[in-house]
Amino acid sequence: MMRNRLLPAPFSSLVLFFVWLLLSQSIAAVHIFFGVILAVILPLVTARFRDPQPRIKRPLLALRYMLRVLADIIVANVQVAIIILGPRHKLKPAFVRVPIDLHHSLPLTILANTVSLTPGTVSADIYPHAESIDSSQPLPQRWLLIHVLDLTDEAKLIASIKQRYEAPLKEIFQC
Repeated sequence: MMRNRLLPAPFSSLVLFFVWLLLSQSIAAVHIFFGVILAVILPLVTARFRDPQPRIKRPLLALRYMLRVLADIIVANVQVAIIILGPRHKLKPAFVRVPIDLHHSLPLTILANTVSLTPGTVSADIYPHAESIDSSQPLPQRWLLIHVLDLTDEAKLIASIKQRYEAPLKEIFQC
């Protein structure tokens, strides 16, 4: 319990410490001292601004997810290059509403960013917005609005996003 009060975000503290050492380009005692001070103080000062988020329950699955997203980015880059270099009259841009079952902001943000990182798609909105949801009511169906550069099959795209990205995120965060 004392550790949580002293280090509310241990991973962030560790990253801050190493970034400080990298920026100072030294492991002299004075730099280590100030790195520790920053690594402890900054998370303490900013802790009250954080929303509680689910923890990663399956780190190996998270690593596999990152590798899958990286591979999808590479494949999508090639596909978009072919689309752009091909005849433009064949493009079918569209907005698609993807129903999502995630409710925590961290997994939602990761899903939206994953969609945006994959060339050819951009996440545009998540609705209803969290601030418009009445907490006394059951959670409504949420939608991720995405823009697609070239839509061929909406149902296939939705199924792909839910299976390739949303389902693993639900398992990684157990939510």
